[in-house]
Amino acid sequence: MSKLIPLRELFTPVYGANLELVNLNVCSKHAQDSIRFVSRTEANNGVSAYVKKMNEVNPNPAHTISVAVSGSVLSSFYQDSEYYSGRDLYYLVPKRNMSTEEMIFYTVCIKANRYKYNYGRGANRTLKEILLPAEMPSNFKSLMIDKISIPKCEPIMMHWENELHHEKWNWFQIEELFEIKKGKRLTKDDMVFGKTPFIGSIASNNGYREYINRKPIHTGNTITVNYNGSVAEAFYQPKPFWASDDVNVLYPKFSMNVYNALFIASVIKLEKYRFNYGRKWHLVRMKGSLIKLPVDNGGQPDFEFMENYIKSLPYSASL
Repeated sequence: MSKLIPLRELFTPVYGANLELVNLNVCSKHAQDSIRFVSRTEANNGVSAYVKKMNEVNPNPAHTISVAVSGSVLSSFYQDSEYYSGRDLYYLVPKRNMSTEEMIFYTVCIKANRYKYNYGRGANRTLKEILLPAEMPSNFKSLMIDKISIPKCEPIMMHWENELHHEKWNWFQIEELFEIKKGKRLTKDDMVFGKTPFIGSIASNNGYREYINRKPIHTGNTITVNYNGSVAEAFYQPKPFWASDDVNVLYPKFSMNVYNALFIASVIKLEKYRFNYGRKWHLVRMKGSLIKLPVDNGGQPDFEFMENYIKSLPYSASL
């Protein structure tokens, strides 16, 4: 076991670009001069959008680690290319030559300290003192993604033409498609370990914060959407659950299954750039919000297309 040393002996913490996404020009990942915008989210390697690169703003350098010191505290990701970042996000510059594997190893180690922090206790002052292993274990390199076996069951539509055809999409009010219900407040003191999933306003683990000894208050085959905390994170919930009061629950007005639900949840997540801690996606605002979906020849949501598209993706056989 390698000895533990302060983070400052391995990395130089630098405060990031400190930009507001609402003031930037959001674009496609494949657009010319696009660059990642990394925020304090726990998902998608920290990337919440792609924006147009600006000549007057220097991006954070590649081969660094992005670390959130508030919000989703200590969400840490290796960034292999230049990127912009939002507030309360540092990037770590290695003080010695480090391989990609070493950088990824240290993101895991930093995240392991998250239990010490919360929304009320950030890591602004203590980041550089977090203890990390002085060296990466020799067997860490063996834990690579190419070692994971792909299910032998071929996805049903693997050879289906799965282009998204953006010109055949229309806008729909969320309230047209779903009945929206609020979650219910439950304090930590009232929680006892049990078997019912408790869905919190987090950005990972399908929203599962823990399991509690309470009867579910929402049914399965629904979509949960955070209106507070990690705003606009959306997850398909297959089983009955309890949702916190920071979560809205979408009950479908159509025949929904895991495939078209995952498609719609992904579309909902694209709306997160419109919201932040000062502008919540509360119930009334969500009812009037619009999302853009593929449509059939009659101009109605093409739920069959959505289902088949998800089935065409790698690993869909595991759903």
